Amino acid sequence: MSEETSKPLNFIERTVKEDLDSGKTPAIRTRFPPEPNGYLHIGHAKSIWLNFGLAQKFGGKCNLRMDDTNPEKEDEEYVEAIKADVQWLGYQWDGEVHYASDYFEQLYDWAVHLIEAGKAFVCDLNAEEMRTYRGNLTEAGKDSPFRTRSIEENLDLFARMRAGEFADGSRTLRVKIDMASPNINLRDPVIYRIKRATHHQTGDKWCIYPSYDYAHGQGDALEGITHSVCTLEFEVHRPLYDWFINNLPVPAQPHQYEFSRLNVNYTITSKRKLKQLVDEKHVDGWNDPRMPTVSGMRRRGYTPKAINDFCEMAGVTKVEGVVDVGMLEFAIREDLNEISPRAMCVLRPLKVTLTNYPEDQVETMTAPVHPQHEEMGTREMPFCREVFIDQDDFLEEANKQFKRLVLGKRVRLRNSYVIEADEAIKDADGKIIEIRARVIEGTVGNNPEDGVKPKGVIHWVSARDNVDCEVRLYDRLFNDPAPDAGGKNFLDSINPGSLEILSGCKGEIGLAQATLEDRYQFEREGYFVLDSKYSTAEKPVFNRVIGLKDTWEKAGA
Repeated sequence: MSEETSKPLNFIERTVKEDLDSGKTPAIRTRFPPEPNGYLHIGHAKSIWLNFGLAQKFGGKCNLRMDDTNPEKEDEEYVEAIKADVQWLGYQWDGEVHYASDYFEQLYDWAVHLIEAGKAFVCDLNAEEMRTYRGNLTEAGKDSPFRTRSIEENLDLFARMRAGEFADGSRTLRVKIDMASPNINLRDPVIYRIKRATHHQTGDKWCIYPSYDYAHGQGDALEGITHSVCTLEFEVHRPLYDWFINNLPVPAQPHQYEFSRLNVNYTITSKRKLKQLVDEKHVDGWNDPRMPTVSGMRRRGYTPKAINDFCEMAGVTKVEGVVDVGMLEFAIREDLNEISPRAMCVLRPLKVTLTNYPEDQVETMTAPVHPQHEEMGTREMPFCREVFIDQDDFLEEANKQFKRLVLGKRVRLRNSYVIEADEAIKDADGKIIEIRARVIEGTVGNNPEDGVKPKGVIHWVSARDNVDCEVRLYDRLFNDPAPDAGGKNFLDSINPGSLEILSGCKGEIGLAQATLEDRYQFEREGYFVLDSKYSTAEKPVFNRVIGLKDTWEKAGA
């Protein structure tokens, strides 16, 4: 075990440790088993962190398995996205990627084994009839009229199902358990359906497909999984999981453990609803930076460390609850504050002409790359007669609370001169288009000799040497903490201010060297990263990862 095990163990980690210490389990093997019917989201990130983390912590191995039993909703695009997300989060599966479809032949043979043992039968009830026969939480179900078919007839019908002799949905294969069970999952569940659909791995080889409940546990057994970890909604499925393990000649005896899923406020994690957002173009694809998908968070500029730290902070328990998205935002701020080079970028440029500064003169101003990390060095910025400041940093008149540039008052340009504003130039509509100001000489790194100190410090960029860029200000996609709770239409809660696109922004010249891996703190503005979809060398596009402070609650959202 690594030194990480010195931290307090969650209940699953304690179980694993006890199993290893007692010799019950010689070595741990876990798995992350997503269905490739959509992109991974923040809830999957916790499962990845837990399953791969267990293997890392206890010197074991973790498989990646696509539980691909529903070809109508699955796609190779999703398979590749899942693999990329797992690796980006910092994990590597053991060996090759596994697929439930790898085991289709074995699963078929085991279904035949159940028929031969008198424990499975071919049923002709349609879906509506089956619901009627199943009963409900207060009433027992009743046996299918086809439950008493002979073994020979069931073997014949099941073989013909595979051969494609029957219409889709006309027959199923069910296991005989207990139609009176208080656990509805045990009321003779379906394990095979007829479904003519091209599978992304097996093509048109099969026209019958196993159920998720049937394939899942047997995949665990075939792969030698020791601890099958899943979310709490599968707890009621565990008796069925165990029934299959106990009634089939499987090569191993995995055990299922459940933990509470990761529910985050202001967020939805239903794949169906996320797909709806994509299909109806409410967002810019699965990797839209506002989406809670791993690929969306990656494009937004979140780091693997921040996401993994958030999963650890959220904890592993059996208690259902909702985690505040502010915890995730805290994690990303903490990480980015530590690693991000600083830069200045003016989002809404206003030109300032320094009337007493020589037109042909250019000075080099020096600033730290990171104020807390001297080892990261310094950066250089050209300074000349014309600079840009942000429109919000100037007022013609203001009270004493306004610590920026005001006519007749002084302010310091960060890491540069103190200046004093003399005049505001306006266009025909009265809009301020230029400020005329004066440099107070000898104030680079010093206060003015006349004793009149500046009121504040603002950022700036040279009007001659800068990076013209687009900046995208992202915020939470939903303005309701529970956008799909209680039957609400989650689309009604989309935040109209979740994206603001600013063109003509001016960044300091060093940003011309930015790469997709670089995150920057734009001083006074927040943390930013190049957009992997739209940014080009000719026109950089920066996404806001997160603001410097949490302003959501203050805004009354």
